[in-house]
Amino acid sequence: MPKAYQIRDENGKEIREKMKTVKNKNIYRRLEAVALRSEGKSNTEIAEITKYHPKRVSQLVSQYCNEGIETLMSDGRKGGNHRYMSQVAETELLCKFKNVSEAGQIITVSDIRAAYDKKTGKPSAKSTVYFLLKRHGWRKVMPRSRHPKKASEEAIEASKKLTLESEK
Repeated sequence: MPKAYQIRDENGKEIREKMKTVKNKNIYRRLEAVALRSEGKSNTEIAEITKYHPKRVSQLVSQYCNEGIETLMSDGRKGGNHRYMSQVAETELLCKFKNVSEAGQIITVSDIRAAYDKKTGKPSAKSTVYFLLKRHGWRKVMPRSRHPKKASEEAIEASKKLTLESEK
């Protein structure tokens, strides 16, 4: 049978005081759920007031009893680096592609992405690969479809005619 947590009145008053200083509505709702529990309300009653599911109310009360009020005060954002590979592992992955590119072959982001997904075991977005390449100082170099200073077709034909006439 699940453990029923009891919250004392003085703790409920402390929570109500904290609620007065909170500006984030999500944190306010969490504190309110625990404060209502200290006032003797059931999980379903609290769920109707706070619009939480009764199970979530139970989780919040459990978190408060086990870890304290600071758990409820956090905004829940994890932040930071969510990479699946270390810098060294990323370098090793790109090393294979570097050798291929130095040999003059074309590398696509799709190829790198497939290798990255295989190594991490999780699907990733194209943007993940672009960020990876940027971190390691890679840049996009594409072969041109035509040279920017290429002469017009008429000039090329005129040149061919001059060359043929001079050979005669």
